[in-house]
Amino acid sequence: MHAPTWKPVRWGLVALVALQVLGLNALAWRESSALNAQQASLQNILKTTFPSVTLVIDAPLQMQREVDVLQQKSGAASSTDFESEQAMGLINCFEGYSTFKARPLLNIHDIAVLPAHRGQGVGQALLAAAQDHALKRGCCKLTLEVLTGNATALASYHRFGFEAYALDPAAGQASFMHKWL
Repeated sequence: MHAPTWKPVRWGLVALVALQVLGLNALAWRESSALNAQQASLQNILKTTFPSVTLVIDAPLQMQREVDVLQQKSGAASSTDFESEQAMGLINCFEGYSTFKARPLLNIHDIAVLPAHRGQGVGQALLAAAQDHALKRGCCKLTLEVLTGNATALASYHRFGFEAYALDPAAGQASFMHKWL
């Protein structure tokens, strides 16, 4: 194997080993980047949903703690979907009251699905969990707000059965309004 005729074979083996090492490093870098992106997305959802959280150390644990505090303070319903202890999405709901039906209602205040899990039914599963909770509580309806420019969310909500609110179709659809204090 030390003869000059084996020199191209030796160089070929060295090149193959080097290529293998480079390939493994590239794969490790790609996986690390994907994990970092997922963690950053989860941290963003946590900080956006719970602005009081300024430092994120363990996003799934902190999200669960914030949801627990929120439920205790408001008597609200929340649900998260976890895959191998990794949060996939979050829904926060608050019970209200319909004066027209004289029954409780459940308002979906926040719903978020990590980008890596979108289009896989996570949002629909969270909506179904909210609906099940509302039915158990005797609620007459689910409500939510959505930006008209969020076509993906609108399509998801329509698929689940949501529609624009109109108490009396002859009077037109309801319009959500607010006033900053």
